[in-house]
Amino acid sequence: MYQSTKRKVYVLLHPALGNTLADRLLNLFIIVLILSNVLAVMLETVPSIYVSHHLFFHYFDMVSVVIFTVEYGLRIWSATADPRYKHSFYGRLRFMGTNEALINLLAILPFYIHLFIGLDLRALQILRLLRLLRVFHLTSYMKASRLIITVFRSRKNELLLSLALTLFLLIISSCLMFYFEHPAQPNKFTSIPHTFWWSIITLTTVGYGDLIPITIPGRILTGIILLIGVALFALPAGIITSGFLEESRKTKKQLPARCPHCGEELVEQ
Repeated sequence: MYQSTKRKVYVLLHPALGNTLADRLLNLFIIVLILSNVLAVMLETVPSIYVSHHLFFHYFDMVSVVIFTVEYGLRIWSATADPRYKHSFYGRLRFMGTNEALINLLAILPFYIHLFIGLDLRALQILRLLRLLRVFHLTSYMKASRLIITVFRSRKNELLLSLALTLFLLIISSCLMFYFEHPAQPNKFTSIPHTFWWSIITLTTVGYGDLIPITIPGRILTGIILLIGVALFALPAGIITSGFLEESRKTKKQLPARCPHCGEELVEQ
């Protein structure tokens, strides 16, 4: 009875292992609670809202932490139902060191730091946003999320190459622009690292206008970087799109063909 209950709790807290209504409802409840906490953190920065509803924010955070703490405790308790963590003590310690458990711990840690140490720093409010990491962890069980992870893994080398090209272009353009513009604008293009900001906003075609070249070579370089930036940022988008198409084809090939009328699986003769 004890072991079966532990196994049921473990499956309930890990939707990938089960597909019952209770699994989906609990997963949905936790996701909604996490998103509500993130919304509360943002609304607390609005003085007119926080002053008139500060008690609500306080008790909402307290109730949320209690729920997250109970869930965290149940995850550690039921972890031994998994053969990887079957030892009653060392197995739980290994589970507590996993990404899953660490993300769950980060969801409740800021509250207890404030409770026991008494720190009331702005940084602790920012740490509460770490609860958003749990959404990515929970949604990793969803089919669409698994597809995204698969695509990025299969296209890892191509994406790293596009990143390397981007960094190379940033370095080269920053160096050239510094030598072009520093003599004319020493107060703006003060150094090559400072010129990196110009390279980033130019390469991404954002163009805030705080750093503007005034020399002819600088303006020519800016035009070249703008044109290259459009093509360069289209490269990873094309890589990811082709990855999605390839994974979609693989998924369709794995699905058996079915009769459009009766729905029975068609067997090739």
